[in-house]
Amino acid sequence: MNKIYISKDANRILTDYLEGLGCHLSFITSNDIVDPAIANHPDIFLCKMGAADGSPIFFAEKEDLGRDYPFDVAFNAACTGKYFIHNLSYTNEKLLLAAKEMGMTLIDVRQGYTKCSIVVVAEDAIITYDEGIVQACSKYPELEVLQVSPGFVRLDGYDTGFIGGCSGRVGDEVLFNGDLFAHPDFQRIVTFIEKRGLVCRWFPDYKLTDIGSIL
Repeated sequence: MNKIYISKDANRILTDYLEGLGCHLSFITSNDIVDPAIANHPDIFLCKMGAADGSPIFFAEKEDLGRDYPFDVAFNAACTGKYFIHNLSYTNEKLLLAAKEMGMTLIDVRQGYTKCSIVVVAEDAIITYDEGIVQACSKYPELEVLQVSPGFVRLDGYDTGFIGGCSGRVGDEVLFNGDLFAHPDFQRIVTFIEKRGLVCRWFPDYKLTDIGSIL
């Protein structure tokens, strides 16, 4: 059974779907370690080291994180299994060492909320709105990057959420928490995912919402 880490505030439509796939859901609950708006976001507290099911997962200890930026992003790296993308100045030392030992290519970016900003599609494919991430990844031609429009994702307590934070790879599906059809780059996103033999799944009953990724 595939174990999925997900915010306790995830929409019931999404959680019912995941349980229907046979996934065991482990809910991340709020705490006073980081800002309340992201206090139940999985991608703040753990890092999945690949796109595929069964990829190793590293968990933050309480002392690894702080309430304010950049102390809350130590585990918010985006890992495809081949590439480890993060602001390496802020990466937790244990996590960075693990990425090196696993032979990942390290890509240093300015954006500390890296996983929030990236949809991990496959080991050689990501989606992001962040221009700095696009530029940093352009040095690695084997890594295909789809750049999309920023915004169009809600996050309570903030003006906007992040597209990576409303997404997750489960089996051969890339899931989006909400109505991806409302995003201006909907068709480009679907095509980018489907050309890899993957299924793009979204839920039209509610707005795209950042829940700290589906991990």
